Amino acid sequence: MPEPSAHLRALDLPAGEGRRALVVGCGPGRDAEHLAALGYRTTAFDISATAIDLARERHPGTPVDYVVADLLDPPAAWRHAFDLVLESNNVQALPREIRAAAIGAVGAFVAPGGTLIVLAAATTRLDSDGSGPPWPLTRTEIDAFATDGLRLLSVSQVAAPATTLPTRWQALFTR
Repeated sequence: MPEPSAHLRALDLPAGEGRRALVVGCGPGRDAEHLAALGYRTTAFDISATAIDLARERHPGTPVDYVVADLLDPPAAWRHAFDLVLESNNVQALPREIRAAAIGAVGAFVAPGGTLIVLAAATTRLDSDGSGPPWPLTRTEIDAFATDGLRLLSVSQVAAPATTLPTRWQALFTR
């Protein structure tokens, strides 16, 4: 089985102890399974039914609730419902014209007292040559997650050597 994201594994996350977690754009489920193994009651979604089918196939008997859902039109019951939300590499894959809506949607999942983790390719340039996807996020875009009562706890750039996008954002927010 593929390992969860190295940048997620590097975070010193507390035991879930049954708290609720949501993984945005979960793909084949590697990060969702990691959070479930830490004791989080994990829901993981993707817009792709194929990705959800693959996650279920790869992780038979999993406690993770894999769901087909649209980030820009999520279930209303998810608003402010999760103690931990992971956004890893999804917003950077979206065209710039819908990023603001996506950033707001991600933040809306975080419950009072909850945490949002954002992991993404980084750029420090305000302009881009437009090639992509992915389109690395600017610091301004990272800061934009601090909306609707979310506040930034920390943000750093971390190295991702031997990758095509060698600088990554690691940002933590709380409500």
